[in-house]
Amino acid sequence: MKKFIISIASLMSVLLMSSCEDFLDQPIRGQENLDTYFQNETEASKFLSSCYAAICYNDWWQIGKFWNMLDMCTDDAWMGNTTQDQSDYYSIVHYQGVGQSNEAVANFWQNRYKGILRCNIAIERMPQASIFNENIKNRFIGEAKFLRAYMYFDLVKNFGGVPLVKGFIMPSELQGITRSSMEEVYQFIENDLLDAIESLPNVNEYSATDTGRATRGAAQGLLGKVYLYQEKWAESRDVLSTIINDNNYDLLPDFGQVWSIDYNNSKESLFEVQYMFDETYSLGGFLSILAGSRDDDGWAWGLPSSNLEKAFLDAGDSERLRWTIIKHDATEIAGETAADFDALYGKSYVISPEKHKSARINRKFFIPKSKRPARYVMNKLPLNHRVMRYADVLLMYAEAKNMLGEDAGDKSAQWALNKVKSRVGLPETTKTGDELKYEIRNERRLELALEQNRLFDIRRWNDENGKKAVCNIMGPNGSFVKYNEAGTDSYERSNQGEPSTKGVSFREDRDLLFPIPLYEITMSNGSITQNQGWN
Repeated sequence: MKKFIISIASLMSVLLMSSCEDFLDQPIRGQENLDTYFQNETEASKFLSSCYAAICYNDWWQIGKFWNMLDMCTDDAWMGNTTQDQSDYYSIVHYQGVGQSNEAVANFWQNRYKGILRCNIAIERMPQASIFNENIKNRFIGEAKFLRAYMYFDLVKNFGGVPLVKGFIMPSELQGITRSSMEEVYQFIENDLLDAIESLPNVNEYSATDTGRATRGAAQGLLGKVYLYQEKWAESRDVLSTIINDNNYDLLPDFGQVWSIDYNNSKESLFEVQYMFDETYSLGGFLSILAGSRDDDGWAWGLPSSNLEKAFLDAGDSERLRWTIIKHDATEIAGETAADFDALYGKSYVISPEKHKSARINRKFFIPKSKRPARYVMNKLPLNHRVMRYADVLLMYAEAKNMLGEDAGDKSAQWALNKVKSRVGLPETTKTGDELKYEIRNERRLELALEQNRLFDIRRWNDENGKKAVCNIMGPNGSFVKYNEAGTDSYERSNQGEPSTKGVSFREDRDLLFPIPLYEITMSNGSITQNQGWN
């Protein structure tokens, strides 16, 4: 197990003493001095690539492990693997209140700040770079601001107010740093994204060689979500409507194409992490193996729950169900022909119930054997990770319109919702008000299942009893806890290698945020404080 514990202040020291290789994630030899770097467009572009690399780095444990954990904290997924040590996840996923030293959380925190540091350097140093094309220089800075905003958004929605490190400053200047308020962090994110929108091209203005870079649409989509999470409904509506009216994006005709390896960077994608297969370097993804069946070279972390399957069945949504969940003993897999299935898997696909809590895996991250690279190994998988897509934009727009009480007029909220529903053959809705609100919420669960949205949605949604939705799902009387007490699913009931009591220890006064890593508090001599309930 890799461990890399380092405080915010220590990150600055590490970079000052490091070679260029440390921050470029490239096999480059020799030392570089930041004072003499950024002398031309090539150097600036190379450093910017290191900012993109910081989205997930080149291994599973820095960011991907935490990503995968997010859905485990909801009613959509279990930890899943019941044959190996679960301590990396258990304290957080099962709401034990002892996750201050959780390794997944600690690695995520420090690697997000490492990425922010790279972006800060780019934003500060690129204006002085000898790039003759000012448009390219401004675009590079806009890309770095988009990435910095994305990383701070990742922090604030998980931890609340966090320390704002706005530039490349010396370690001594960080002594005594404190947490900024959530409002201050969100304002900083908004400012970065507004700047990025001004300088970034539309997706159709990039050349093919620039595929995967941040676009104006990506910045607008992220800003729309940032507004939505703060309940700035009008601001969210306005920026999301701009994306819709610009017609640069659209839904793919078939839901099965959304997470297909054949449809990386599709017309539905606003932003995704770029992966590729390379025989020598670790340039590929990892989630397909991290979340895959242990009977098929996977690690089985983050397995869909029967509760999620029931949500699809209750909605009559067989199309998205088959593209979201693969179940033990399946005799077909969406995306594989019958001939391929028989040749590659035999009579049925195995997800051994004694090894897998729910005997189910995530179809979205699954790469069919007929499409796997020659070497199916961690960090070499060419399935891009979808960070934001057009269906999310449509559902956020519908939610903003509904929350503004604008769903009884021009019906654009219903139009946006129905556009997503129609793709999978579900009947259109004419609902308004609270009925529409809960239909939008359910549609977000089904459409975006296992894409790291559910936890943040149920943490921010207010229910009729005045509590956040997660408080009515988890806790001793939560709907998910009660569902599992009834134990209707034979796989989940019989495999108690992961207890079915997940969520019973949830506390409203603690578990709306993750804990600040304990080492960060200790190394700051207490100037960085812990979240409520985690002391």
